[in-house]
Amino acid sequence: MGALCLAPTLLSCMRVVILSKALVAGAYQRKLEAIARLGVELTALVPHSWREPRVGVQRLERRFTSGYQLVALPMAFNGQHHIHFYPTLAHHLRRLRPEVLHIDEESFNLATFHAMRIGLKLGARCCFYNWANIDRRYPPPFSFFERYNLRHAAHAIAGNQEAATIIRRHGYQGPISVIPQFGVDPEMFAQVASGTESNPFTIGYLGRLVPEKGVLDLIEALAGLPAHIHLRLVGDGVLRAQIEERVVALGLGERVVLRPAVGSTAVPAVMADLDLLVLPSHTTANWKEQFGRVLIEAMSCGVPVLGSNSGEIPHVIGAAGLIFPEGDPDGLRRTILQVAEHPQLRHDLAQRGRARVLEHFTQAAVARRHVEVYREMLGNGSHIP
Repeated sequence: MGALCLAPTLLSCMRVVILSKALVAGAYQRKLEAIARLGVELTALVPHSWREPRVGVQRLERRFTSGYQLVALPMAFNGQHHIHFYPTLAHHLRRLRPEVLHIDEESFNLATFHAMRIGLKLGARCCFYNWANIDRRYPPPFSFFERYNLRHAAHAIAGNQEAATIIRRHGYQGPISVIPQFGVDPEMFAQVASGTESNPFTIGYLGRLVPEKGVLDLIEALAGLPAHIHLRLVGDGVLRAQIEERVVALGLGERVVLRPAVGSTAVPAVMADLDLLVLPSHTTANWKEQFGRVLIEAMSCGVPVLGSNSGEIPHVIGAAGLIFPEGDPDGLRRTILQVAEHPQLRHDLAQRGRARVLEHFTQAAVARRHVEVYREMLGNGSHIP
């Protein structure tokens, strides 16, 4: 039985399947409930877990599942971004017969090629989702996957402007929409008090502990800051041991708390204890920040944000936070001190961040934009109020 269409009088019901490993995170499932409320008979196909390289396993969280179906499938080559796929996908798609198949994977991945071939045989209109914001040419078979998917997709969705430009450069001629993959639920990520004096003043980082995230810059910056400024790191990854060693070497043991990663729905509780959120990402030869979801989570909670100028970070923050040069611990230190010493600035940044999220980055806003894409793919596009 298909998922219940919750709003048949608002829009004609359409059958949509979203294939996404990202939806193992419970907080992201709010977007699916919002899509289902907009006249969509929705099924989400997800793996039982996803093994993120250099970080660990994220098991499926079933948190927000009203109004649609959430079906877990076995995955082959779990943890391999470019060659994983779902062996039983054809069986499920034949049963569901979607009009729209939203493949939440890059155009050059095997999972996208595999799903699109099946979807097209069943008469579905298919789209993919690209994050890649560094232009490169892919070797076979990935170059073949990309050419096939660019040729056959009814729509392309990009997570950032650079990704959209690259899709065009690689030959895609169809419609493209730039939409965040997920927004935030402003009720779950609720605003906390801001602008008050805090002792200790607590800086936070939530995310992967890997070199490209620039976490060691944050440790170096802390070493030159007043003793009442502390740091809380929440995450897992290959850099953990090196971070612990550097904390000890700099004599910061009493000022740094290092905690393991938390589930997606536990993030608001972490944010509630922070005075400032920092994302100090580094651009490398193979990667630059593609969005920085933790920024909009912090902004929704009324936590001021600082970000490096890597990739999409300045576009996400806009005028709602402060930017510093990536790879510059001294610049990061000065910017942290500016926020820590000026309560009114913290208050202003908190208010601007919350307002920016409510305007651009809620799950409901992202859901509306996705449904508009689906309707356009079926030839009956119109703006959804």
